[in-house]
Amino acid sequence: MKLDTLKYGFDPATMPVDPVADYWSPEVTSDLQEQDWARAEVRSRVDLEAWQTFTADLPRDPYVNRRWKRMSWLTLDERGEAYDMGHCPMAQGGAFNDAESMADRLRYYDPLTPEFMARPDVKAFVRAWARLWDLKPNEPILMQITGVRGEGMVDPLQGQGIHADGCKALSILVLNRHNVAGGDNHLYADKAGTRPLVDTTLAPGDILHLRDDRLYHSVDGIHQQDVEEPFERFIIIINSRFVDEFQNRILRRHFPDAVLNETC
Repeated sequence: MKLDTLKYGFDPATMPVDPVADYWSPEVTSDLQEQDWARAEVRSRVDLEAWQTFTADLPRDPYVNRRWKRMSWLTLDERGEAYDMGHCPMAQGGAFNDAESMADRLRYYDPLTPEFMARPDVKAFVRAWARLWDLKPNEPILMQITGVRGEGMVDPLQGQGIHADGCKALSILVLNRHNVAGGDNHLYADKAGTRPLVDTTLAPGDILHLRDDRLYHSVDGIHQQDVEEPFERFIIIINSRFVDEFQNRILRRHFPDAVLNETC
């Protein structure tokens, strides 16, 4: 097992006593402060190969064709440990998601599995992500494993185009990318896309952090490099501090004591 994890850049013996203390390089924090986005990697911090196995049993997304997904609402306790808050649907108002299949709807998904959430490297990742954004106890964190697989061409955003997710803290981590052409990420200073900021292709283990309330993002359509076999691209999306009033209303309904970023 150690040889396998070393092959993917992960060696538990090299992990610090506090795996959160130096999780992100100083450049990540400074880049977020200076340009509202930062690119980093976590393949040296997690067992990426093990994480990839959790894409195999994802249920089909009932609202989006050719997509698979699980999601859970997490938060930190007073000791800074992450735990599952329980059930709450995902909700995005039309101001942030103008795709007909998703806007202004409550969407219900199966939760992330207990086996995934019990992993020490998953817990450390959530804690480190919360520390990066200076999240406090009882602030809801939405964590998703989602992605697409198949043949031909697919729009992973299902018509959203250039958009924001309706939050202040957002990160996108690529879990796997097999036989994929396209799927490149783009950041913009405006929704019209007239002020492009960066174009980047995330490899498995790469993560893109962005201040979603200040920037807009998109991802290109995906098709096969080799037409003889299907493609597959799965990601983790983790975000918090919602500015979407629709989502905050639903969060308040399900978690009365949660600390929300309410705007009204």
